[in-house]
Amino acid sequence: MSRKFHVYGNWKMHNNVAASRALAQAVVDATAAARDRVVTGMAPVFLSLAAVRDTVPAHPHLKVLAQNGYPAPKGAFTGEVSFALIQDLGCDGVILGHSERRQIFGETDAFIAQKVQAALAAGLEVVFCVGETLEEREAGRTWEVVGRQIDAVLPGVAPAARARLIVAYEPVWAIGTGRTATPAQAQEVHKLIRDRVVELWDAAGAAELIIQYGGSVKAENAAELFACPDIDGGLVGGAALDAAGFAKIIAAAAAVLR
Repeated sequence: MSRKFHVYGNWKMHNNVAASRALAQAVVDATAAARDRVVTGMAPVFLSLAAVRDTVPAHPHLKVLAQNGYPAPKGAFTGEVSFALIQDLGCDGVILGHSERRQIFGETDAFIAQKVQAALAAGLEVVFCVGETLEEREAGRTWEVVGRQIDAVLPGVAPAARARLIVAYEPVWAIGTGRTATPAQAQEVHKLIRDRVVELWDAAGAAELIIQYGGSVKAENAAELFACPDIDGGLVGGAALDAAGFAKIIAAAAAVLR
């Protein structure tokens, strides 16, 4: 298996510029031993992106990502930031489709698809998030929901851009709740996603696609999750705000033999 683990920290709306710079440096220092085996990413708030970009050294396994972006290249869109501007700042990628964007800000599958296309066109890596709510899971609709989200985006991704797309499966009921999908539950959905990508792209594209798990990933459960054959790392929330704990998650990924 050629896929490297990708473990990215989504810092959400935490940390001012000074605290973001300090956390970025601490993560860089704490994860150096695992750098050859694990791609590490950090996604601070917009106001701290420049400081974090200046702090994180240039390395193919160290990524700085924005948490959002707007699909228009420029214009009268007060308060928004285009992907071209994010790329110009030196960022490597962007997180799109996160459940908080879907639920709190009402982003639809169609709008998220526009954003993914625009971000890829700007040359950015995209972490595309999918996942079901607790109500949807309990109603037996997990794959109906996740499959719909996948189908809205992946068919439009050109072959040349596929290597810059990461899918992050984040069951909404496990984000920030302390609840985590069991490794079996997570692996089941990851496998369904990969099988669907075979149909939408091809077998080679599906085999190379990085699929992260997100949803209360911690040092205590990372090793079990990363041992699953279709889980290629994590999109980490709260645990990414502590450099030492985040480094343990990175180390858990580095210890998995593939």
